Amino acid sequence: MEKHTHIQFSGNVLGEKMFLAYVDSRRFGHLYLLPEIEAQIKLNELGHDLKSENFTYQYFKESVLKYPERFIKVSLLDQSLFAGSGNYIANEICARGLVRPDRKINTLSDKEIKKMYKAVNLVLDDTMESGGTTFAGGYRDANGDIGKGVQHLVVFYQKVCQMCKKGEVVKINLAQRGTYYCPLCQK
Repeated sequence: MEKHTHIQFSGNVLGEKMFLAYVDSRRFGHLYLLPEIEAQIKLNELGHDLKSENFTYQYFKESVLKYPERFIKVSLLDQSLFAGSGNYIANEICARGLVRPDRKINTLSDKEIKKMYKAVNLVLDDTMESGGTTFAGGYRDANGDIGKGVQHLVVFYQKVCQMCKKGEVVKINLAQRGTYYCPLCQK
């Protein structure tokens, strides 16, 4: 059993012994076992998943603009707005959208919001095509394989920006999370 397994289910599926484990080394996640009605109430607290068909440009723009005084990265991490977005995803969306993560939302132009919306798919498509993104001791797929999405990161945990290849990536703390950006690419 994995070191940070908090719960594991086992049983037979189509005649094969199977296991489903919840592994969370950093303890950021939550696991709920709820009756259907309560589960739906809990799910209704979440915003649209970034790969959902309901995740349209209009939804993204309205969600971003909901809190104009917030830093953009803080809103991108808000699960009530964007279900499934995490720290590296928020950093990478800002990077590919050419927006500094510590900008206030009310300073963004429509053009910048559109760029960030397009960046969502750039970040997630690269990640998904590479089998997910695995950091030390992190994510594994159902077969136990690590994802290779780290190969597509442009600022997160990088020393030099992988977009311009010359900007030295800056790390700051924002909303108690490590936040990375390229001062040459992101304004």
